[in-house]
Amino acid sequence: MADWKKIKAITLDVDGVMTDGCLVAFDDHEMVRVFNAKDSFAIRVALMRGIKFAVFSGGETEGVRFRFITCGLDPEDIHLGCRGKIKVFREFCEKYGLGEDEVLYIGDDIPDLPVIKAAGIGAAPADAAEDVVNAASYVCKAGGGRGCVREVIEKVLRAQGLWYFDEDEFSKIF
Repeated sequence: MADWKKIKAITLDVDGVMTDGCLVAFDDHEMVRVFNAKDSFAIRVALMRGIKFAVFSGGETEGVRFRFITCGLDPEDIHLGCRGKIKVFREFCEKYGLGEDEVLYIGDDIPDLPVIKAAGIGAAPADAAEDVVNAASYVCKAGGGRGCVREVIEKVLRAQGLWYFDEDEFSKIF
């Protein structure tokens, strides 16, 4: 059973989790993604409450890196062009002295399976691949890019009594 109170860090994939998985390709070879502002806001709140965050993505665009920097992530915790996500997940846990059972991971497709199985809570968007849904300990009501990240962040912070908003605190940090 998922222990939401135990979670000290949230890690996630990008395409299909923070986005709906669609990519728009332009003639200049740029790939564009659309992010949900509510997911991004929830990341900021989680960071304010001391939750560690990391991104493990196979994509490599600087626009993705910039999006997460604007959310407040440490650039060292934004792992793009990531192959073998379980290795990076374990390095993240070691860096912060976390047990794998203290980390939540959200992923939507086959490359995410090893981390979903290793994490304390392995979550999947509602529209994740069938194998991922079957392996996840929590399946979101929301789909990728449609608030699934916000959903799990709220569950973690509510379980820990940390889901509240302080405008003054927020304006000092962001």
